[in-house]
Amino acid sequence: MTVPLSDKQLRSIRESARARISIWHGSVRSGKTIASLLAFLLALRRAPATGLILVCGRSLQTIERNIIEPLQDPGLFGTAADEVRHTRGATTANILGRTVHLIGASDARAEGRLRGATAALAYVDEATLVPEGFWTQLLARLSVNGARLLATTNPDAPRHWLRTSYLDREAELDLASWHFRLADNPSLSEAYVAALSAEYVGLWRRRMIDGAWCVAEGSVYDMFDEAEHVVDELPPMRRHWLGVDYGTSNPFSAILLGLGDDDRLYAVAEWRHDARRVHRQMTDAQYSRAVRAWLDELDVEPAWTFVDPSAASFLTQLWADGHPGVARADNSVLDGIRSTATALDLGLLRVHRSCEGLLGELPGYAWSEEAAARGEDKPLKQNDHSVDALRYVVHSTAHEWRGLLAPAA
Repeated sequence: MTVPLSDKQLRSIRESARARISIWHGSVRSGKTIASLLAFLLALRRAPATGLILVCGRSLQTIERNIIEPLQDPGLFGTAADEVRHTRGATTANILGRTVHLIGASDARAEGRLRGATAALAYVDEATLVPEGFWTQLLARLSVNGARLLATTNPDAPRHWLRTSYLDREAELDLASWHFRLADNPSLSEAYVAALSAEYVGLWRRRMIDGAWCVAEGSVYDMFDEAEHVVDELPPMRRHWLGVDYGTSNPFSAILLGLGDDDRLYAVAEWRHDARRVHRQMTDAQYSRAVRAWLDELDVEPAWTFVDPSAASFLTQLWADGHPGVARADNSVLDGIRSTATALDLGLLRVHRSCEGLLGELPGYAWSEEAAARGEDKPLKQNDHSVDALRYVVHSTAHEWRGLLAPAA
C-alpha cells in the first residue's frame, strides 16, 4: 500500500477489531474510507466461514464507485487483479476468495432484501443515507458468533437516527466510532484542501469540511444579498441553458441561465405563468409554444433544457415539438441547493433584475423546522417554483462550470 496512514487511521483499524459495530464519520476526503476499507479487508480474512458477507449502500452504483473500484486499485490496497473480482451491474463480487453480496438500500423496501439472511460481516457505505429500518434489520441479521458491522458516513443533522440511537449511545453499545477531519488525511496537499473547501458553503461547509453534525436552520440561501447578486446589465453570453419547474395550478417557471464572457453565471431571464393569479390554466402544448416564443423573442437557443423530472407529460410534449436538448433535470434536492449556494456564496452566480419571480422567492426560501426536528434537511415546499427552476439548471450543468470555482481567500 502506497498511501500513507495517519496515527488515527491506524488506531481506528486496530480498535475496530474489538467492536461489534464500528463507525467512521467526519468530513469528506478525511481518510475515513481508506481506514474503514482496510479494516473491512482484515475482517473479511478473519470472518466466520458460515454466514453471508454484505456490502450495502445507497445504490449498487454508489457501492461500485465508493467501495469496489477503490478496492480494485492496487495503488491503494496492493490487491492483485484476481483478489477483487466484480462484473459491473452484478449484485455479487468475489473479494479475497469470499462471495460478497452487494445490496442497494434506497428506500424502506430494501429491508425486505435482508429477511431470512444470516450474516457474518457487513460494510455500510454512506450510512446516514440508508433507511433506519434497513440498518436495524441488518444488525438483527448479523447473528453469527463474532459477526461485525463496519460503516462510514458524512455528518448529517444532529437529530439523525444514526447519531441519536447509536453514536450518542456508544458507551452503552458494543460500538466504537472515530471522528475524522480533513487534517487527519496526511495524503492531501494544502492546495487541494483549499480547492475542496471552496466547493462547500454554509451548512455543507460545517458538515463536509468541519465534520460537524449540525442542523439546517433559517434561510436556505442566507448568503443571498440583493446589493451583491442582482445586476441591471449583462455581459455577452457564450452559452445558455434553461431550467423549468412545471406547474398547472401552481406557478410554472422557466429560468434562462447564461455563462458570461466574464466567467460568471447569470440568471438572464425568466418566463413565469401563475394560473391562480391570472385565473387561466395552460395545457402542455400551450406551455411549449409559449416558452418557444419567449426564447425566440430573446433570440436564444439554449444548449440544454432541464425539466422537472416528474413532469412526464410536458417532457413528452417538448420532445414532440422538437425543442432541442431536452433532458430530465437532476433533482437531487440537497446537492442542487449546495451547488446553487456555492455559486452564490463565491460570487459566481448573479441574477438579472428582470427575474421578478426568482427575486421574490430567494430571500424567503427556508428550511423546514418540522423536518429538522425529525433529523431531516428539507426546504419548505412553498414559494419555491422559480428557485427550483434555478436549482435544476445550476446543478444539472455543474460539471460545466465547477472549474470556475476558486478557493476562498
